[in-house]
This record gives sequence, structure tokens and C-alpha cells, in this order.
Amino acid sequence: MTLDDLAVPLRALRLLAVDFPYLPAPDVDVSPLYPERLRLSFHDTTGESLAAFEQWRTALRIAPDAVDSRTQSDGQTRVLAAEGSFAGAVVVLTAFADQPITDRAPAGQAGGVR
Repeated sequence: MTLDDLAVPLRALRLLAVDFPYLPAPDVDVSPLYPERLRLSFHDTTGESLAAFEQWRTALRIAPDAVDSRTQSDGQTRVLAAEGSFAGAVVVLTAFADQPITDRAPAGQAGGVR
């Protein structure tokens, strides 16, 4: 595999930088394992990552009902995930944020935001 094989997600990233320079900066991942994908992720402990996710979801015109919301780490971390397309690439958005204490399930019970 060559860098040229990643041209589609890299081109999409370049266009995103031009079209949406005002949006929050994500962690960016392009991999030869999935050469058609551009992964944009947001991590923080203040909940701002969820707002950044929503700004990007809106900009990429991904429908709200296409968002998967779940928890991980025994309900301590909220995760939002969605996929869309942009400039021929599959764009995968993911956000991780601390789950508010009041929303966490008691120890030993499933729960949290789904």
C-alpha cells in the first residue's frame, strides 16, 4: 500500500479544513487498514467533546437518529458515534466524555445512557 491509496480520506480532510476551519479540532486518524475512512474523534472530561461532536455532525449533515449513544467503563464514560460521508470518504465521528455522576448506574447494574 502507498500513500496514494489513502488519497480519498486525506482529500476529505483537506477539504474539511478549508470548508470548516471554525469547528473544534478533532483527533484525526487515517489508516491503511480502512483506506476509505477518515476518523474524527473528540476526548475530554468536561463534556465539551459532546458539543464538538454535535457541531461536526451538523456540519456533515449526519441525521441525529444516526447517532449511537452508549456508555463504557462501567457507565463512567459516555460515547457518541456516527458515520457519514464527505468528499467520497466515510467519515466516522466518535466522542468520549465523562458521564455525570447522577447518570451513572449503581455498581453491578447495567444502565446509563443508551
